[in-house]
Amino acid sequence: MTAGGHDHVDRPNRNEPSQAVVEAIAEAEDVPTRQVRPPTYESLHAAVDPEALDRLFAPRADGTPRAGGQVSFPFCGYDVTVEQNGSVTLEKTID
Repeated sequence: MTAGGHDHVDRPNRNEPSQAVVEAIAEAEDVPTRQVRPPTYESLHAAVDPEALDRLFAPRADGTPRAGGQVSFPFCGYDVTVEQNGSVTLEKTID
């Protein structure tokens, strides 16, 4: 938790970014990963293209890693930030 009443989770992850986001939401919500799906939870596809998210952070065609970067989007009541290093940060949105 962070000051100001916002829930905040920062979680390093080695999985594909799309899977890491779902796992971070499951952890924040204290539910099994397999339960983060409709109808209870929004589909990741409604927030971002999972394949594009994974490609954004994948190594280049020649195998060299990409140099930094991040992407943020709202998903399941959180502001989600995925970083090139694999970390996923969630910050609960204010209703």
